[in-house]
Parts: sequence; C-alpha cells; structure tokens
Amino acid sequence: MATKLSSPTSVQQEVGGKTLTLETGKLANQAHGSITVTYGETIVLVTAVMSNRPRAEDIDFLPLTVDYEERLYAVGKIPGSFFRREGRPGQEGILASRLTDRSIRPLFPKGLHNDVQITLTILSSDQVNPPEILGMIGASAALSISKIPFNGPVASCRIAYINGEYFVHPTYAQSTESTLSMVVSSSRDAILMVEAGANEVSEEVILEAIDKAQQANNATIDMIEDLARQVGQPKAEVEYDQAAAEAIIAKIKDIVGSGFEDLLSKNPGMYDMDDGEKELSSKVTEALKDDYSKNAIGEGFKSVFREAVRGRILSQHVRSDGRALDQVRPISCDTGILPRTHGTGLFTRGETQVLSIVTVGSLSLKQTLDSVGPDNTKRFMHHYNFPSYSTGEARRAMSPGRREIGHGALAERAILPVLPSEDDFPYAIRIVSECLSSNGSTSMGSVCGSSLSLMDAGIPIKAPVAGIAMGLITGDDGQYAILSDIQGLEDFLGDMDFKVAGTSEGVNALQMDVKTTQLTQAILKEALEQARQGRLHIMGKMNEAISETRSQMSEHAPKMVRLKIKVEKIGALIGPGGRVIRAIIEETGTSINVEDDGSVTIGGVDQGMLDLARSKVDALTRELAIGDIFTGKVVRLTNFGAFVELVPGRDGLIRNGDLGEMEEELKEGQEITVMIREIDSQGRVNLSRRALFGDDSPPAPRPDSGDRGPNRGPGGDRGGPPRDGGRGPGGPGGPGGRGPDGPGGGGRFVGGNRPSGGSR
Repeated sequence: MATKLSSPTSVQQEVGGKTLTLETGKLANQAHGSITVTYGETIVLVTAVMSNRPRAEDIDFLPLTVDYEERLYAVGKIPGSFFRREGRPGQEGILASRLTDRSIRPLFPKGLHNDVQITLTILSSDQVNPPEILGMIGASAALSISKIPFNGPVASCRIAYINGEYFVHPTYAQSTESTLSMVVSSSRDAILMVEAGANEVSEEVILEAIDKAQQANNATIDMIEDLARQVGQPKAEVEYDQAAAEAIIAKIKDIVGSGFEDLLSKNPGMYDMDDGEKELSSKVTEALKDDYSKNAIGEGFKSVFREAVRGRILSQHVRSDGRALDQVRPISCDTGILPRTHGTGLFTRGETQVLSIVTVGSLSLKQTLDSVGPDNTKRFMHHYNFPSYSTGEARRAMSPGRREIGHGALAERAILPVLPSEDDFPYAIRIVSECLSSNGSTSMGSVCGSSLSLMDAGIPIKAPVAGIAMGLITGDDGQYAILSDIQGLEDFLGDMDFKVAGTSEGVNALQMDVKTTQLTQAILKEALEQARQGRLHIMGKMNEAISETRSQMSEHAPKMVRLKIKVEKIGALIGPGGRVIRAIIEETGTSINVEDDGSVTIGGVDQGMLDLARSKVDALTRELAIGDIFTGKVVRLTNFGAFVELVPGRDGLIRNGDLGEMEEELKEGQEITVMIREIDSQGRVNLSRRALFGDDSPPAPRPDSGDRGPNRGPGGDRGGPPRDGGRGPGGPGGPGGRGPDGPGGGGRFVGGNRPSGGSR
C-alpha cells in the first residue's frame, strides 16, 4: 500500500501566462502515485498503480494501460445517453489516452512486465483550458513520485502558432484559430512524441515550435523533479539479468551463422522475408528449447535479427527489400471503382493497399459530441478500419480499437484543412478507409486514398493531400540513417515512426514516436525535408490518376440547397410540435436542417422534390410583397369573396370581382393561384386572379360590398356584411373599426392566428 502523506504537498509555476499547480497527498492516497493538476479552473486527477508481480510467467511485454475518464459533471452536464451515465470513452478520450501512453511507454525499464495502470479523471473543466495535456503532465509526475520504475520525468505541452507567434498551453479558442496546433512530449534532452494538426505550415515553423515546446517542457520537468525530491518513494527493483541475455544472444549468433546476411543479400520482399525469418527462428528454437524459456529465446532472436537489419542499413545504406534510403515503393492509384458510392479512391504502395469511400449527407447528420470540451458537433468524420485479413491473419472481428481510432484521427486532421467551408459546401462528410493489405503506414495510405475519393466525389477541396511515413536507424558511434516510406519491419526494428501529411504547399498533420534519445534538431530537420520530397513524389503519382476535382457530384449523392431566413420565421417553418416541417419532409422525401441563426439546408436526391421543398420553405418564411404569386387553399367563403391561406397562419382576401371566371365554381379546400395586389397599412392582404393575366383595373363595386367610396376611413375599413370577431368600435369609416354595427363592421381579419371559433 502507498505511503500516506501527512499533509498535501504542492509545487506551482507560471506557464503560458497561467499558474500550473501539481499537488499530491490530498486525493487518492492508496494509489502508488497520485497527482492533482490544476490550470485555470481545469483540474485533472492522475493516479498510477502497479501490480505486485507479472500477470503471467511467460509475459514478454509491458502491460501498460492508460484510461482517460471524462466526467460530464466537470462541465455541469448530465450525460445524454439512455442510461444517463458515462460509457466507453469517446474519440477525444481515446486520443488523449494514446497521447499519454506514447509519451511514457519508452521510459519504462527493460524487463518490467508488471501491469501498470494510469487513470486520468477530469474533475473540473472550464472549457477554456484543455485537460488532456494536464493529464499527460500528471501521469509523468505520478510515476515519478511512486515506487514504479520509470526513467523520467517527461513533460508535455501544446503549442499553437497564430499570426507569427507561438503560444504555450493555448486555450481551445486559440487552438481553433491557429495554423499549427502541436503536442510535444520530451525529456530534458530528447523529443519523445509529437502530434500535430496544421494548415499548410512550413517545416521551419514546425521545427521552431518543437524547440519552444521543449523549452517549456524543461520548466515543467523542474517542477516534477522538485516534487519528487520532497515526496518521492524508492523505486521497485526490476528483475532483468543482462548477463544471461547477452549469453543467449551469443549462442543464437553461433546457431544462425551467416543466415541473416544470406537472407538480406537477396533483397527479399515482405513474404520472402517472413518465410526466411521463420525458418531461422525455428532452427534456433529447436537448438535451445531444452535450455532456455520460450520468452528468452524470442527476445534473443529479436535482438540478433534487429542488429543484422539495422547494421546493413547503417553500413551499406541498403534496406532489407533492396531500396535506397529515400526510395518510395511502387505506387498505383485508381478512382470511381464502386458505382453506387459518392466517391472512391484506391491507393496501393508496395504491399499496403487502402480503399477510401466518401459519403455526403445532410448537415443534420453531423456527429453529436458528448464531451467536456466546447465543441458539440463534428461535420467531417474519417473512420479507419484494419481487418485481420489485411495482414493475412485470422482473428475475431471486434469494434475499432485505440490504434484504429488514432490512425483515423490522424488522417482526419490531414484532410480537414483542405475541405470547403460549410457555407460553400453545406454537407456532412464521412470517409471510411478500408485497409485491404498492410505492410507499413496504412494511416498515410488512408490520407492518400481519402484525397483521391474526395476529388472523385466532386467535392471542391483546396488541394490534394498526400502522406508518408519516415523512419530512423541510429548507431552507437553517432551514425544514423533516415528512411522514407518505411515498411512494417523497419517500423518494428527502427528508432522512429514519423508520419507527415500535407499538400504541395505545406504540412497539415504529423505524428512522431521515438524510441531513442539520439534524435537531434539537425536529424529532425533532415527528416522533414526528406519527407517533403517523398510527399511530393507520391502526390505526383496521385495526380496521374486524377489531377482535378470532378466537375459534378455523383448522381447518387444528395443535392443540397442552403438559404437564410429571418430568425423570427423559424417558428413558422417548424410549426407547432414540428408538424409543418415534418409535413414538408414527408411530402418531398428531403431532409431539412434549421440552425439557430436562420440557416436552412435542404437535401435530396430528386431535383424536382428538392425544388418543391425549397419553394415550400420559401413560401413559409419570406416576407409577403405586392406582386408575389401564391398557390393557396381556400379556407372560407363569404358572400363578398374568399379567404385564401397563403402560408400557415397568414391569409389574404380575394373579392368576387377579382376572381374572374372562377367566381361561380369556387369551393372551400380548393387550391387557387393568386397574386398579392395590395398590403394595407395594417398588414391586411388583398389578392387578385385578374392581375395574373395583366388586368389590374379595379373591379366594379358590388351592391353588397359596403361603402368603398368617401366613407372609407383612414383605418382601411371597407364596407361589407358584419362579421363576428370584431375589433374595436364600429362606425362609418372609424379608424380600425370592426364591430357588428355600422358600415365599418365589414372589415376582415388578416394575418396572425385566427380567432377561436374560426372567425376571421
């Protein structure tokens, strides 16, 4: 059990213009390490716990788990799910867990096979300062003060680039406004992890941002080390016999002999390499199985194989498949291969193949987010699938894991900056990237496939986007080799996985994981330039398949119409209980999305129904004007004319003399096309059919039409039969007069809700 602290201990420092506070000893004291991180009014509790022993004797990896727990009480919300409690983490929570995992995993000592669990719980979120970076800092601090073996500390920060300035720990708003938003984790001397989204920024901006982030991280590391000196516990011992490991490696080298050199000299492809490696592994296992455990043999064989592959690259500058260090594998691209989808792109590079499919839909199909952040919806979604057959394996199909979520989000960040705005292209957009075959960097393959599919779909993107994965091999004497377009083996045995995606003008997204402390700014600069050259090469191959966005969208894609109505007209469009808008949707088969600012988006596949829905929305929400033509329903007949409903809740009067030849056959419920002839000072509407045919002369007075001459009052009253529903005192032409008596009692009710009982 963890040592109980007598009182809380805290350290604090100003970082990015606000006070960063680390406190321990107040909450969760049974955890082996517990830290509360506060920045602004955002508070994250981070705990670290390690099991007493490995979960199994033959385990050969570190079972590290990072759980990011978003509690909606942190922002005063009740969850929107049916059960009204938080469920599995959403995408943002999973991405935050991955950021923490990737930052700390390289710093655990070799041989540690105990379960280690890091839990990040969001206690309070001010929706100004993001909590995920605080969780990353807290994880390093919790491990540093605990008994858990850890070669830290490490610190993390987000840095934003806005109008030529760099901001450490930016707010949500600043990250949204920035052209570069980057998370950097580093020890005092080395970069360990980078994750960024950008908008065509230069490599120089990226390098400077990393440098400034490392300076900020060193200040945070000072805080963690100060706290560890005050309350840190002695570290548990890790059982790892280095001498025994070296002894078995020597025996494996004797058994293998020149086997690896002979295999690599053939420049084998992926499948030949796998077969050759398995043959040598079986030979070693058969020779040593009586003297060593399976795990010990496996670890030793991996070390010998790693040394052979890396040594050949460093000494001969030749890779396992025979490529030069900066050479990209053969590429082929295709589009439009699925007839019913809205857009498709097939990208093949070596043995890696990704099929990306784009679907567009109504803005009502935006993803709703239930998180502690300020964003409530997401218009663009990229989903990445990695089935077992892509690596020739047979395993149970499961829901997307953290790897799939992370790779999908990386490609999403790369594509997002080139998409048209919602105003210019009022669609929700979803891309699904199916990884059909994998041998390295399917995430960058999905970037390329997504770009192809968007152009095939006729979506007016700003520019094509391509991506490439870079690797690094380092030697003990300062030697290094930067590899372009790494395959799976080079990712597994190398020191860096550096993914860079962007347009011809700059970088849109990058992700870097490092396993070495030898990554310098000079190496990083060289890697970025080599990545740029590789990206442009790949983009050239993509342009051979499709160089411009198609001029028209698929006939199967919905068409979208976007219009703006006055905010006060939203109620008229929606109607009581949503009846009006539902009726339009059911009649036309379209989708209608209404936003709070009066933006209305109508979507449908049938152009005729789309036009009908638009006309109905327009009729419901536009301001009535003289000369407007409506087809409305006769709602009541009188002996002096008829009342016609122009839009729900708004009627006009057409007098018998304006009906023309229809006067005798008119019935209630009948539809009739009319023109607005007059709107008087009180908003009452006079209609005419005769005006439709160019006859604007006033009709002759009828005997029952009341006083239309000098007795017409300033209030606009006109004579006619008395009606109920009177308004004010009657009288001969009195202002606004409507009563049961006198010549002025025949005024009509126009506009607004009808009086009860059907009176008008």
